[in-house]
Amino acid sequence: MSDAATPTPGRPTVAAQLRQLPQVHRLAESLPHAIPGVYRVAASQAVLARARLALREAPNLAAERLAHLGEEAAALAARMASPHLDRVINGTGVILHTNLGRAPLAEAALAQVDRVARGYSTLEWDPETGRRGSRLSHLDEVLPALTGAEAAMAVNNNAAAVLLALSTLAAGRSVVVSRGQLVEIGGAFRIPDVMRVSGARLVEVGTTNKTRLSDYASAIVPGETALLLHVHPSNFRQTGFVESVAPGELAALGREAGVGVMADLGSGVLFPLTMGGTDEPAVREVVAAGVDVTTFSGDKLLGGPQAGLIVGRAELVAAMRRHPLARALRLDKMTLAALEVTLRLYREGRQSEIPLWQMLSQSADRLAQRAGRLRRLVVRQLGGMAGVHLAVRRTTAPVGGGALPEVMSTTAVLAVRSESWPAEALEARLRAGTPAMAVRLAEDAVWVDLRTVAPAEEREAAGCIARALAAP
Repeated sequence: MSDAATPTPGRPTVAAQLRQLPQVHRLAESLPHAIPGVYRVAASQAVLARARLALREAPNLAAERLAHLGEEAAALAARMASPHLDRVINGTGVILHTNLGRAPLAEAALAQVDRVARGYSTLEWDPETGRRGSRLSHLDEVLPALTGAEAAMAVNNNAAAVLLALSTLAAGRSVVVSRGQLVEIGGAFRIPDVMRVSGARLVEVGTTNKTRLSDYASAIVPGETALLLHVHPSNFRQTGFVESVAPGELAALGREAGVGVMADLGSGVLFPLTMGGTDEPAVREVVAAGVDVTTFSGDKLLGGPQAGLIVGRAELVAAMRRHPLARALRLDKMTLAALEVTLRLYREGRQSEIPLWQMLSQSADRLAQRAGRLRRLVVRQLGGMAGVHLAVRRTTAPVGGGALPEVMSTTAVLAVRSESWPAEALEARLRAGTPAMAVRLAEDAVWVDLRTVAPAEEREAAGCIARALAAP
């Protein structure tokens, strides 16, 4: 008999302990009936399976857990009964936090999503004729008006927009790209890989740090070259001895050589943006420079839902709409509803209603005031400060989401430190709370950045912090 199976004096054997485990249906019946039965049964099965395994591997240790099977099963059943995709309070200060779903939507966009999702809609129905319409028609007016392009369409993200454009305009032909723009961004999205999947052939020009207009011109082969492609570097930057060609310069070369020009702007902004010394070109400027097709995101610096927007010459956009990939990459009704309203807010000069711009525009002084208010709320809920240290600190945080990588916004945080909990343990308790709370760790403390905590969430955030600090 192995040591693990050898009974300890005064303790029952493993076999006897296994027989003492409750049956699945009895354990499930003992759990709170507010939890649907399917989750009570599944949790009971999982907990009992773990208990059997633990008893066989380390009976003397596992025996101590048997008295808590009901608690363990109840906690697991409650987690199973909750949606896996759930709300989070973002205390990281990173506005476009990819892992947290990027920026929240505007209230007007949320209201339209609710209106469309609650019933039937004009998704692909034209009420004027009573006939079938196109879901792409909902953006036909607002997106060209904002960008100055002849036509526009949307797919499910910017990577999809790039793939659709290349597949439609360059399959079987070559696309000229600067070596310095063969980037990889989040999720292992690599320009050479997308090019390969599209059927286009990549032609690299220039060097990693310097590419001139003459490099593009030398690579053009009449009848063979389909596009000159300019790729936004996203969250990658080069400094020092570098040189690159602007989209407008490529457009002029393309017109002269009779070759199409495409620009992937990555995040994309709808008006000139200069923050922290970073000058992001507006989509309208790129279109006005003569670029034939431009792609950009709807969920980064636009502050809308995840989408990839394509604007450009009418005949090229029409060809993309007819491509078989367009159906595979199309948007659903709720995303379209949110996107259309977000774009309309820009057109009506109401972009200040978009949470992204509300967060970016908050001053450090205002954020420090809010951090002080959060501190007072935590102290009030704790009922005291014994062993707890709360301090308002000024610091910086990135915008995030591959947007404006050189920009660090000045912000204010509530630094939380407990004599009972290491910072890592406190952060773990905040992640495990309801709702979960994402924060930063710095200087042996938890930092809650008020830039990404909505004013309406302050009291709730204080409750999350107080519960984490007060836990035994």
